[in-house]
Amino acid sequence: MTADLRRRLGIAIGALIATITPALADGCGRMTHDGQGYIVCQVDAAQEPQLRLWQDGPDGKPLNNFSNLRKILPQGQQIRWAMNAGMYHADYSPVGLLVIEGTERAPIVTAGGGGNFGMRPNGVFCTGGDRPFAVIESRAFAARPPACRLASQSGPMLVIEGDLHPRFLVDSDSRYIRNGVGVSADGQTAWFAISDRPVTFHEFGRLFRDGLGTPNALYFDGSISRLYAPALRRADWGRALGPMIGLVDATVDGG
Repeated sequence: MTADLRRRLGIAIGALIATITPALADGCGRMTHDGQGYIVCQVDAAQEPQLRLWQDGPDGKPLNNFSNLRKILPQGQQIRWAMNAGMYHADYSPVGLLVIEGTERAPIVTAGGGGNFGMRPNGVFCTGGDRPFAVIESRAFAARPPACRLASQSGPMLVIEGDLHPRFLVDSDSRYIRNGVGVSADGQTAWFAISDRPVTFHEFGRLFRDGLGTPNALYFDGSISRLYAPALRRADWGRALGPMIGLVDATVDGG
């Protein structure tokens, strides 16, 4: 069996496991890959309208945390899970593209630069465009922007058309709690993941490529990564956040 065939088989098996494992509590579950633990939240195409992206509250000020997020929800609506959804400046404004309910809140950035965001290729997570979910390289997105209902730009991309980002090192000693999103090949499923312990970029990328079988995946952030998942009794506090993404109950429209 060739190395490529083994990798393809691993991706197929990982994708099958991933469709079962996370769906334990409100779409989120615990998953182990290569000895590292993760929480993975699965969102299918039918749930895309329930996905929300948040930045500012009604007063125009950044929401910053899950507690403030819960306060602005319509009566009777609840958060199934939420996590940080991209990098931000000192004033908590997004570093790159942010689209909320079809309205652009911040423009796309295609120039290279320092830090993880500037580690090109970076990318955009988009929902409600040509497909329910997509992760698109930023320059390709800028050249032919789809009509996204929600979009958040971050970087680097973790997986690019089935390959790990070329700058990821197997023996890297840079370890952080990391979170990100990957999308199935048909665009019908998105997986949002956060590590239990500090992991390298290479380990985190392999979760999406080999464990979840996603041909494209995007890094949201590290170190500041936070998750709110009440069904798992998980509520990470202690750090002010910029953009946040999450799934809400379908009992009330809007949000």
